[in-house]
Order: sequence, then C-alpha cells, then structure tokens
Amino acid sequence: MTEPPLLIVVLAAGKGTRMKSALPKVLHPIAGMPMLGHVLALAGSVGASGVAVVIGPDMDNVRAEALKRHPGAEIYTQHNQIGTADAVLAARDAIAAHAGDVIVLYADTPLIETATIERLRSALSAGAGVVVLGFQAADPAGYGRLITAADGSLATIREDKDASPDERAVRLCNSGVLAFRVPDLASLLGRIGNANAKGEYYLTDAVEIARADGHRAMVVLCPEDEVLGVNARDQLATAEGIFQARRRRAAMQDGATLIAPETVWFSSDTRLGRDVVIEPNVFFGPGVVVEDDVRINANCHIEGATVRRGARVGPFARLRPGADLGPDVHIGNFVEVKNVTMGAGAKANHLAYLGDGEVGAKANIGAGTIFCNYDGFNKHRTEIGDGAFIGSNSSLVAPLKIGPGAYVGSGSVITKNVAADALALERSPQEEREGWAAKFRTMMARRKAKP
Repeated sequence: MTEPPLLIVVLAAGKGTRMKSALPKVLHPIAGMPMLGHVLALAGSVGASGVAVVIGPDMDNVRAEALKRHPGAEIYTQHNQIGTADAVLAARDAIAAHAGDVIVLYADTPLIETATIERLRSALSAGAGVVVLGFQAADPAGYGRLITAADGSLATIREDKDASPDERAVRLCNSGVLAFRVPDLASLLGRIGNANAKGEYYLTDAVEIARADGHRAMVVLCPEDEVLGVNARDQLATAEGIFQARRRRAAMQDGATLIAPETVWFSSDTRLGRDVVIEPNVFFGPGVVVEDDVRINANCHIEGATVRRGARVGPFARLRPGADLGPDVHIGNFVEVKNVTMGAGAKANHLAYLGDGEVGAKANIGAGTIFCNYDGFNKHRTEIGDGAFIGSNSSLVAPLKIGPGAYVGSGSVITKNVAADALALERSPQEEREGWAAKFRTMMARRKAKP
C-alpha cells in the first residue's frame, strides 16, 4: 500500500537564551552542520513531500539557513511564542493545504534517525491517528509523562508541572515529536486551550482531543539520546559526542580502520572509502571525500579536500579547501595544501606550503618549498609539470609555470617560467673570508671583558 504524502513541520522559533549567544540556538553546529540542517536533512531522508519551518520574528539568518538546506521549504513566523501548539499553527496554511501525514519535529533535537521516523509512519499506517515519540528517561524530572491506557494505547500526555505525584513516577516520557494522520489537523489544533500552569497552548493536548474524536493514539519508543534537546552549551557538547560515536561506529562498520576511534572527529558529510586507515587525532571538517586504500597518519586536519585512492597523508598535515590529491600522492609532515590539484604519485613529504595551483604526476616537491601565491591583493597560480623536481627551500613566486621534467635547484627564488627539462637556479655568489671568525671572536671577547 502506498503511503500518503508527508508534511514535516520543523519548529525553529526558540530564542535559546541559555546558550548565551548572539547566534540563534538552532544555528549552532553539530559535526559542522547547524542543528536545523540536521533536522532538514532528516526530512529529506524520509521523502517528505513538503517542509514547513516555523521561525521567530527577526530570524532572517534562520530563514536563510532553512532555504539553503531545503530550497523548497515554506517559512512561517510565530509572532507570539505562547506554546508549541501555537507554533505549529503558525504553519496553518501549509497544514490546511496538505492531504496526508504530518510530523512535527524540533530544530534543536538534531539526533533523530531515519528509521525512527519510518516507525512513526508505520504506526500511523497500523491505524493510529496520533503517534508520540517517547523514551524511557533515566531521570524523568521536567519531562512530560506519557500516560497509557489498559490496552497499551496512549491516554494522555501530562506536563511535569501539571502531573500528579503518581504520574511523576512514570518514566515513559514525551520527546515532543508527534505524528498525525487525521482529516483536519488545523481544526484539531485550533481546539487546544491554555488552561495549564504556564498558560500556554500545548501541542501535547492534541492527544486527548484526537482520542475524543475517535482516533487511536499510540507511542513509539526510541533511545533517550536520540531525542536529546539542546538548550545549553553542555547539551550541545553532549549531542556532538553522540553524533561522533555513531559516525565512528558507522565508519568502521563500512570498512575503515580507526586506530583510536575516540580521537577521530567527523563532519556530517565526511565520506570514507573502504580499507581507509585513520591514525589518532585526525579532524575532518566539512566537504571531505576519502577514497579506498588511503592512509591518514596522526594529527592531521582536513577540510574541503578530496583524497584519492592509495594516497598517504601526514602525520601533522593540513589539507584546506580545494586540495585534490590524486592516486598514490604523498603529503608528509607539516605540509599544507590549499586549492591545489596534485597528479598521481606526486610527493611533498616535508615542511611545505602549496597554495593555488597544480602539481603534475610524479613531481617531487622538496622540503621547505613555498608557493608564493598572494601579493597582498590577489591570489596567483603555480603550475608544475609532470615529473618536475623542486629542490628544498625553494620559493616559487606565482604566477609561474614550471615545465615537465624541469629541475629547480635548492634554495632558489623562481620568478620566471621554467622550460621543460631545464634546470633553474637562483643563488647569490658564495663569499668566504679566511680567518674572519677567529678575529671576530677575539674582538667580541675583548669588548665583553671591558668594565
């Protein structure tokens, strides 16, 4: 049976005052992606036919991020923040125009997995009109409690401040995530009142109203850490840790070796091939692709780079955006590569800066080489041909082309193009003065001895 269309409503209007930040809470990143981005990626992964994002007033940066991550999203503003039901009803137009399932997610709850959303939809398909995502809390204080009926269905959700002592003893708690399959959700939500301790319009009251309308309410369980809400910096760090643990485990299950997994940090979009070996203390920023049979040695920082099959990186290397290492390339200790394409088998094994250019296949870049790419105003390219040899401690002043097979002598400052198979040298004549050092020491000793 074909599932009905799915609308996901993402609530992103919270101010996040406990973060103590000028940046809206939902834009704080986990694994290099704003929390809002994680939730919108989840919406994409479950095939939502529509996405509505509810933001607060003057949240233009949240609007921009939502449209960047999900260009088709509809953006609505909650002008008076008086509860979660009020927030969902800010997207009334999207809800009223939608015929199908509706799931409400929170932009500060970024760790929910695709399989969990699929289980919510399965419960709807099994006959529930409302499904609540719940969890068994280690410490339920502060959470809304899920109160079940004798037949196992959900009877009501009781907010902590409104719960009786017996209800507060319940450990089955509400995550806030709800899924609906009802004919007129906007009308149902419009009947929610605010007769509670906070005087707010609770989305959770939809359960009792739906039951009164004859709809069955159910609970789907997930692990507690999956529905961690992030309201403060310590919770942000906890969420980061949960994400990283998942990602490390997935990397190893997919065929990568992590020698010290707890010291490797991934971004949300890091892609690893098989038989990749990653040594300790490696950080992957956004936009990294690592192909099969690559070895990343210890203490490397990699961002916006592609590392192709069989390459070796590090230890203590830095790959910046635009670095593209071809097959079997070697980048060694204290080498930095930025916006440079390196051909198959090229090597820069020690203490070099390669910025803005191209290095041909099997070229060798000696220790201490610098691509002098910036003149204070503009960046310029250095192009090195296949099989060229750049001697140690060379400065290559861009724009510059060094032909295939050419040699650059150690210690040279090269400012002009070098022809294929040529030798380029640029050195001042060496001068030697016999006996100078002994005379100098004698003179300095006398000066030092004077009172």
